[in-house]
Amino acid sequence: MFEGFFSRKNGGDREADANAPPDKPERVRPSIGLALGGGAARGFAHIGVIRTLAAHGIVPDVIVGTSIGAVVGGCYAAGQLDNLEDWARSLSVRSILSYLDISLSGSGLIGGGRLASKMSEQLQDTRIETLPMRFAAIATEFNTGHEIWLTRGRLADALRASYALPGIFPPVKIGGRWLVDGALVNPVPVSAARALGARVVIAVNLNADLFGRGTIIADHGSDQTDEPPPPGDQLHGLRAVFGREKSLRRKLFGDHGRPGIPTVMVEAFNVMQDRITRARLAGDPPDVLISPRLGTIGWFDFHRNKDAITVGVEAAEKALETVNEAIDSLSQPGDSAGNVGGGK
Repeated sequence: MFEGFFSRKNGGDREADANAPPDKPERVRPSIGLALGGGAARGFAHIGVIRTLAAHGIVPDVIVGTSIGAVVGGCYAAGQLDNLEDWARSLSVRSILSYLDISLSGSGLIGGGRLASKMSEQLQDTRIETLPMRFAAIATEFNTGHEIWLTRGRLADALRASYALPGIFPPVKIGGRWLVDGALVNPVPVSAARALGARVVIAVNLNADLFGRGTIIADHGSDQTDEPPPPGDQLHGLRAVFGREKSLRRKLFGDHGRPGIPTVMVEAFNVMQDRITRARLAGDPPDVLISPRLGTIGWFDFHRNKDAITVGVEAAEKALETVNEAIDSLSQPGDSAGNVGGGK
């Protein structure tokens, strides 16, 4: 009697095992790429974005950056993000001025040597090809308009070329080419991240909240509120010397509501970058677009570093669900060894 009982029980267990659903195979996540856009001081938001993604286990296999995006991405790839963040948080208006080696004799208003020395001090002779993940800094060959992907050589040199804003910083010569800021051709380099092997591309656009750009004013002309043109320089002697100095200061920093040379250049660059960004993102959209709302933080507001980092954290946290959905949807089944499709 008991033998039959145990026999039926064992048979029932075997039947249950046969009907049990098979174990789900492990899923292998796709390669992840970060495309970090340009935006000068607004770029400290990239630090907050990267910190948040990493805290939730989202570590990129590919990083591509333009301008400040290249700086933050390159430092992260080189294991120097902590040092970069410490330096960023220490910046004040006074300390920022110490890096501005003004030069009126070169091809940029700022020589850039002091800032480059600080970066080289941290990165030393780190080479792009030795980084633990694929990396590219985007630059522009200024006399041809070629989009240059810097994927080898000294990392510090590549970063300096990528942020060489025309007229502000001088061009950088690398491999026989004179290079300037990559935002001239690819402000948020989604295409480069895909080309370097990223299956899921997370892009960070720092300038999405610059509302009002790109509209059309269909009816405009002069009116009585227009200021007359400034008079020519008719001063002589000592008055001419000090007058010209005052005139130069006015041209550099602006006066009575009239913008100075750097402001005009940056704002013109902003308009151009916004147009190019919208066009390129429409043609090659990322899987996830993170757009930190940086509000009134301007390109040269490096002293507002903490605000920018915090905004980056908040923007990344809001995008986490979308990021995880994109990763899950493109994950593929694999075996216990992590081979896609159960291959060996």
